[in-house]
Amino acid sequence: MSRILIVEDEVAIAELEKDYLELSGFNVEVETTGDVGASRAMEEEFDLIILDLMLHGEDGIALCKRLRLQGRTPVIMLTAMTDQTDRIVGLEVGADDYVTKPFDQRELLARVRAVLRRASDPAQVPQSPSRPCLCFGKWRLDVARRELLSDNDTLIFLTSGEFDLLLTFVEHPQRVLTRDQLLDARGLPYAAYDSPNDRTIDVQVSRLRRKLEDDPKNPAIIRTIRNGGYMFTLKVAAR
Repeated sequence: MSRILIVEDEVAIAELEKDYLELSGFNVEVETTGDVGASRAMEEEFDLIILDLMLHGEDGIALCKRLRLQGRTPVIMLTAMTDQTDRIVGLEVGADDYVTKPFDQRELLARVRAVLRRASDPAQVPQSPSRPCLCFGKWRLDVARRELLSDNDTLIFLTSGEFDLLLTFVEHPQRVLTRDQLLDARGLPYAAYDSPNDRTIDVQVSRLRRKLEDDPKNPAIIRTIRNGGYMFTLKVAAR
């Protein structure tokens, strides 16, 4: 049973989320202040944290930054419908996904299941048992371990969403992939996102470029294709 921490200062919303997720088989705990939520998130083991962006005490952005410095616990951020900039900032600091308020509890459940599946079950990722690593340029993507390593074996931290996006690129090298296709690869249909102008993919591509590219402002590995999407340019070898 996956253990989930909800950090949400609107008690009524937190209790609705808790009740719905518990009925779906999760072990759910709630904190209503950022400071206490931060302490528990940093000190205890949770499989997922659902984090409201606007909190009393430490806000969601600051807490997400601290969590990313500490480890890999997946984070779903809750944001107001009008806060497009804040949603982008949430992804920039390492949130794995976001849900906008007001939301249908079924959507939250779908996001929770998708993020937990990506984070905890490598068997869900197509792979060949005899070829668990995909190599490109100076990088090595260990599919079984869900790790990205440089040519000197330095481990590069990726959120679960970033890993899945990179894996999609690496499995389809030198092909143009639309944003619709890349959103689908995150485990939810494109229609589940806010609009055709959703910037989730653009933000995560930007984060990947900062980790992979020598010059992220002039990317050579993940190219933007005008009116098309993105293309991963390197050749990929499996070993």
